[in-house]
Amino acid sequence: MGQNHMEFINGFSKKGGKVSNLDRIKGLLEALGNPEKSLRFVHIAGTNGKGSMAQMFNEIFIDAGYKTGLFTSPYLIEYNDRIQINGRNISDDELCELVEEIKPVVEGSVDRNNFSQFEITQAIAFLYFKRQDCDVVVLETGVGGLLDSTNVIERPLVSVIGSVAYDHTAILGDTLEKIAYQKAGIIKKNCPCVLSTGNSMEVISTVRSKAMEMTSQLVIPNLYLCKAYKWDIFGCEFSYKGQEYALSMGGLHQISNALTVIEAIKYPAEKMRISEENIKNGLKKAKVYARVEVLSEKPLTILDGGHNPDGMKALSKAVETVSATPKIAIIGMLKEKNVHNAIKELLGQVDKFVCVDGFYPLEMPKEELKSIINDLGGRAEVSDMPTDELIRAVQKENANGLTLICGSLFLAAKVKGFDM
Repeated sequence: MGQNHMEFINGFSKKGGKVSNLDRIKGLLEALGNPEKSLRFVHIAGTNGKGSMAQMFNEIFIDAGYKTGLFTSPYLIEYNDRIQINGRNISDDELCELVEEIKPVVEGSVDRNNFSQFEITQAIAFLYFKRQDCDVVVLETGVGGLLDSTNVIERPLVSVIGSVAYDHTAILGDTLEKIAYQKAGIIKKNCPCVLSTGNSMEVISTVRSKAMEMTSQLVIPNLYLCKAYKWDIFGCEFSYKGQEYALSMGGLHQISNALTVIEAIKYPAEKMRISEENIKNGLKKAKVYARVEVLSEKPLTILDGGHNPDGMKALSKAVETVSATPKIAIIGMLKEKNVHNAIKELLGQVDKFVCVDGFYPLEMPKEELKSIINDLGGRAEVSDMPTDELIRAVQKENANGLTLICGSLFLAAKVKGFDM
């Protein structure tokens, strides 16, 4: 991609100016002809599980023969990852062309100094999906929901809220009720909503209250109708309401994500031709980078970007199914995360932690992370080796055990860039 185009995008801050309403993104999209108004959306919010569910929806729609747009964040390998149609990233040429188109509109806006990178990327994505005549778009929120710029859409086919837990508390609030209130902000008047199973009563009550206010039908999958036969790092098998399903993504938490998608897909299916076979095929095909991702079977190596207590708990349950020992974790985390509680979730499954930094400006220094782990009763050390060399060294030393790389999506992104 032309350097000047990425310079334009990167010229905007990650967070942008203070947001108290959606007027900024509304104004930008209006100046671009409101491309979102001619698109159909599945809108997904949640602390954990958004990326996995987005890929499940994406694969189901593609299997059913629909031209499917996918908007996600953050990117892991390259910026273009965030904007896809039928599993193909937007090309450099297409991205450059759209940047050239929106550039004068942005520069002529009174908000030109307040836009975030996310808002600019979203505007590019919506234009792209419209120009390419997408049948449906799977849309993942950035942070929260109520004031997230994706919430500019008016009538999604269905709103989906995954697991709600503590994360981004400085923005969303310091209680589950406050966080759930922000997530529930994506519920629209008379539009159905599906909430993942396993959420706390505070979350369920908050989301239910918002659904009632918006006269929105709220559905929560019925766990009593689900029977799990297998779940490990290589995938899952389960039945729900008499149908058999298989997943290629590992971890028990993926069954919960799949149940949410199974319940939610019936609403688009009222207006689109989506068969039970499409659903089963899509769920089986869906894969997400850095979510209990097996990088290598020999030596066994797993990459996971879980970075909050709930994400680490899901990872811990997946790692628990691995019999290989010892289990050595190469770990790096961000300072702003709930590091103590996240580490606590993983302590019982890891024999040794090797702490790293050098992957993101807001990372926690490796010596500080080491101290936290040791104070919590774990065994931790630091490494000064480049991360790719460290991974190879641990794999060689631990050929019969498990090498786990975890703690941050930004660390995962760096690892995905290595030739492993």
